[in-house]
Order: sequence, then structure tokens, then C-alpha cells
Amino acid sequence: MKWFKPLFAIIFVLGAGAAVLVFSNETDNNENEAKAKEDNIVNIISSESKETSEKKNILDSLNTLKTAYDEAILEKTALSKELELERKNVENLMAIIKVSNNPSAEQIKIYRNQLSDLNSSLESRVQEIKKLKSQNKNLLTEIESQNVVMYQQKAENDTLLLKQKKLESTLKDASKLYLSNFKAIALREKSSGTELETTKAKNTKKLKISFTVNGNAVAKTGKRVFYIQVLDQKNTVLGDNKLIEFGNDKALVYSFIVSADFQGKSLSAYGVLNADQFKKGTYFVNYFDKQEIMGSTSVTLE
Repeated sequence: MKWFKPLFAIIFVLGAGAAVLVFSNETDNNENEAKAKEDNIVNIISSESKETSEKKNILDSLNTLKTAYDEAILEKTALSKELELERKNVENLMAIIKVSNNPSAEQIKIYRNQLSDLNSSLESRVQEIKKLKSQNKNLLTEIESQNVVMYQQKAENDTLLLKQKKLESTLKDASKLYLSNFKAIALREKSSGTELETTKAKNTKKLKISFTVNGNAVAKTGKRVFYIQVLDQKNTVLGDNKLIEFGNDKALVYSFIVSADFQGKSLSAYGVLNADQFKKGTYFVNYFDKQEIMGSTSVTLE
């Protein structure tokens, strides 16, 4: 059959072309899948690098802020004790951020809000110090101007000194509330129902978070609400884990709320965090009056 050989040649050519086309499509598909995987890995690394960079920037800012508090404390004004307390808040926040691994975008936002609050607090304190120094300088100028007639003007100088002391006292007794005596303890429960302090994670049934609201005669009285934030080793907010917004892009994720009836005098307050199981490690506790951090503490379970 003369037509057989040409027909066979045509079939062979068509088969070879189809094989090349299939191989080419498979190769393109494999290359596309490999590129997609590579792009995904790059995106993940880029995201982690961004959060890590954000964490470093916040730590650098906090370190600068701590240095500023150190300098302000060296002024030795009537606000030194308050400045030392706020510097401790900066140090505690730095410790929390340093132990955090791969913080999420939400955690970075919380850290930035806390950094902003601490910056605002320092700016306010610096203005108060400047005002106090300026007023003190004016008073000293008045006193020096009266030195020529010291005997006749002694009574007036004594009055100026009393005004200075009253001014310092007024600044110290500002309407803002302060918290102290921050404490977090783990509790276990005996069969009798008695609760005892423990350091063992496996025995822990709850965390008792306590603090003191310092007395302040000029502060507003009535019901005051404080927000407690408890973070585990992974920087996860335990408890209610609720988000509250305060306006001006200020927000807070908290574990539970503690209410106190403040009547101008010092009072103790506490709250309890229950959990099915507590793991070994350190738990960090932050205390907030609205969006402003008032203090921090921690408890370690073995």
C-alpha cells in the first residue's frame, strides 16, 4: 500500500507535537506553582520583618523616653516621685516587649498606644516642671529684690515662701489618681475550699490581681473603673479579651474590669482571673485608668 507510509509519517508528527505541547504546559504549570510558593514565602518573611522592625522602633523610642525621664528626675522637683513611677512603667513595658516573639499587628498597635500615652505623660510633666521652675524663679527674684530691706520685709518674704510651698503642694495633689502596690499571685484551692498562694502552674486555679488607689483630696469621687490586662508567654490577652475604644484612635484590649468606689481616701482593690489551665512561665499584668497605663507587675509559675 503506497499510501500507508505517508499516513504513518503524518500520525507520527502529530503525536510528537502533542507530546511537546503537553510537556510544555506541565513545565509552565510547575514554574507558576514554584513562583507562587516563592512569592508566598517572601510575603511571610516581609510581614515578619515589618513587625520585627516595628518592635525595634518601639523599643528604641522607649529607651529614648526612659533617658528623658532620667533627666527630668535629676531636676529634683516636687514631681520626682511621680516621674520615678512613670519611668518604672516605661521599664516594665520594655520588658514585656523584649520577651515578645513575633508580635502581631494588633499587639504592635497596643504597644504604640502605650508608648504614645507615656510620651504624652512625660510632655505634661515637663511642662509642669518648667512652670514650677519659672514660678520659683519669679518668687526668688521677688525675694532677692527685697533683700535690701530684709528686716522690714521679712514678713513678706515668709509669705512668698508659703506661697511657693502651697504651689508645690497643689501641683502634687493634682486631680489625677495614682495606683500603687501592684501585685499578682497564683492561688490553689484545698478540698475544704480554702485558697492558698502557690507558685506551681499545675496547682493554680486563678490569679488574684490587686492594687491600691492612692488617696487624693481633690480628685473626683464616685465609681471609678480600672482595666486589667493579663498577657501570657505568647502575649495573648487572657480573660475576657475584649476591645474597648476611647476615641482619638485610642483603644485597649483588656482581661477584666475592676470597679472601685473612690471617696478621696486610699483604698485597696483587686480582681480575679480564672482559667481552666495555667501553663508554666511568666504572666505580665498591666493596670489601666482608661487608656493610660498606671503600672505593671508579673507573676511566674513553675
